[in-house]
Amino acid sequence: MNELIKIIMLCGLFVASAHAENAATPAGKAPAKSPAQMIDKDSECTRCHDENDKTPILTIYQTAHGNKADTRTPSCQSCHGESLKHLSSKSNAPDVIFGSKKGAYSPNAVNDQNTACLTCHEKDPKRTHWQGGAHQAANLACTSCHVAHTPHDKVREKPTQAQVCYTCHQDQKAQANKFSHHPIPEGKIACSDCHNPHGSAGPKLLVKNTVTETCYTCHAEKRGPFLWEHQPATEDCTICHTPHGSNITPLLKSRPPFMCDECHDGPHASKNPVAGNAAGAQGGITGNPSSSYTGRACMNCHSMVHGSNDPAGALLQR
Repeated sequence: MNELIKIIMLCGLFVASAHAENAATPAGKAPAKSPAQMIDKDSECTRCHDENDKTPILTIYQTAHGNKADTRTPSCQSCHGESLKHLSSKSNAPDVIFGSKKGAYSPNAVNDQNTACLTCHEKDPKRTHWQGGAHQAANLACTSCHVAHTPHDKVREKPTQAQVCYTCHQDQKAQANKFSHHPIPEGKIACSDCHNPHGSAGPKLLVKNTVTETCYTCHAEKRGPFLWEHQPATEDCTICHTPHGSNITPLLKSRPPFMCDECHDGPHASKNPVAGNAAGAQGGITGNPSSSYTGRACMNCHSMVHGSNDPAGALLQR
């Protein structure tokens, strides 16, 4: 009798569990597989792709893609397809082959590779703008930058991320090695601190909508609001600065006073320190350039170049 009661209770638990699983599963979709079922699916592949494989396939179990305690974790077939023909004969390729170089099998088209990744990853808000973004338009595959079967994906770690980006962005590599640069070579910041490689609503794949908003994420002291503003500083930081590197500190495009003269036409005249220039074009003032100005940086006097809150700081001098 006791055995019969146990059997009835177990049957009841099984039915209740199945009912709860079906209730939680949206109509038309297969129920989520348990971790044990996912491991079972992987075992079909790891019978051949074991520790003796030429590529370290099993290292995926040291990554988030191999964490079977998480029910969201994919199986081999989630990415590479059911690959039934491949399971029956090694002469047939798996349904989806990632990469760009031909090995034992030819890789699939970039769009097919990315579709396999975006099946899970398109829900991430950071990938909202992938479609139509610069990297998608350049026909890059996810595997052009990412390596899934490794516990240390270089593009996801600050000290090594830039080296992956530099495989295409050679100009930025040269600039980052100039005298004045953001601490990218030192591994303190990464390209993704300023750019979103998966797409952005802003220019140049920036993480914010404008250049200045992006710069303010680190340089908050330049944000203001200021009583006296310097228009280029609030409009676009790259009017004066080159963000990837320069031989003029701090990341300036050219040396003052020459850079300032691009907007402020000519040096101060000796007869008037504010208006006029050497040719007397402004205000009809004539005279030679002031010896206190020529060849010196404008910031010697106009030290609050990004903006001033001093009541007497209209000329950004204090």
